[in-house]
Amino acid sequence: MLSSTWLQRTRHLELETSSLPERFIKGLTSANLQGRAQIIPDKVSEGDLVFYLDGAHSPESMEVCANWFSIAIGDDNSKKDSAQILLFNCMSVRDPQLLFPRLVDTCGGHGVKFKKAIFVPNMSVYNKVGSSSSSLPQTDLKEVDNSWQLTLGRVWENIICCGESESETGSCESKNSMVFSSLPLAIKWLRDTAKQNKSVRLQVLVTGSLHLVGDVMKLVNK
Repeated sequence: MLSSTWLQRTRHLELETSSLPERFIKGLTSANLQGRAQIIPDKVSEGDLVFYLDGAHSPESMEVCANWFSIAIGDDNSKKDSAQILLFNCMSVRDPQLLFPRLVDTCGGHGVKFKKAIFVPNMSVYNKVGSSSSSLPQTDLKEVDNSWQLTLGRVWENIICCGESESETGSCESKNSMVFSSLPLAIKWLRDTAKQNKSVRLQVLVTGSLHLVGDVMKLVNK
């Protein structure tokens, strides 16, 4: 409605109609929004590694993402055993205690359980669209602050432990998550793990940040 009104006022659309013009329908059906409900098999890995990308970063979109991921891996016709891994980051203004339960509960409703969650910082720096600053910087790993990723890991462990029996001491070991200082290191670990377990298909859900999704696409499509 808003776009139609704008086109009429700028004299790009002469006839007012209750249905979308044919050229609108053609454009919408041919549009492709990358980074949303996108599946990319890793062609570099010597094992079986598939990335499922969705830039969900709100509780509502996280639930939609989890539902899509669960159905997508259920439709996978591979006869191999599979393992689901989460590759995640989000901005510090987001509340992981709102995001993670939606993800875990929705996937759990489909019988999907993550074997491991990996937390990484984003690589991209976006100051101006189309500028050289939008490239992937060569970051000095010694300068990377992983405090936020460690926080995400602790929240994840606490949520996972709530659904599992804890140890006699009531503590929760950090066996369900990992923190990497860079995304390339995480991708390398995933490829190495896939290579070492060729009988298993690793299905990696990348979510929490559109920046993270874009960075993964750049690395995987190199």
